[in-house]
Amino acid sequence: MFFAPKEIKEATGESLIYCQRRVMVSKEFTFDAAHHLFNYEGKCKALHGHTYRLQIAVSGFLDERGMVYDFGDLKAIYKTELEPKLDHRYLNESLPYMNTTAENMVYWIYQTFAQALPNERGLQIEHVRLYETPSSYAEFRREWEHG
Repeated sequence: MFFAPKEIKEATGESLIYCQRRVMVSKEFTFDAAHHLFNYEGKCKALHGHTYRLQIAVSGFLDERGMVYDFGDLKAIYKTELEPKLDHRYLNESLPYMNTTAENMVYWIYQTFAQALPNERGLQIEHVRLYETPSSYAEFRREWEHG
């Protein structure tokens, strides 16, 4: 038989935090969008669309609940900062001026998400991976920011 704890053991000094090290959490999203590429000779020169798959990973130290960052909070940043410019949009018009390659887009997503992430418990964005097709993606990592 299993007995769920009924209270937090604050009086004994015990903590809900088991891991004292940095931990990474990641959330995945999908969106549909259209774009075309400039200065490119191939099929993608013409207007076309994709169902993109986006993975965003952040790391930090655990809070009093034993969590790095709530998955719902990751989703909230996506919903407010990214989705309005990405989902069911013509990316050449909704994003800043760029050639809307997966490589350019993944860096813009990285920067946008990083700016919205709270500055607490060492939270930092680790990487963003943007799949343009099920087998093709571009990725940007934190360690590449200054290199």
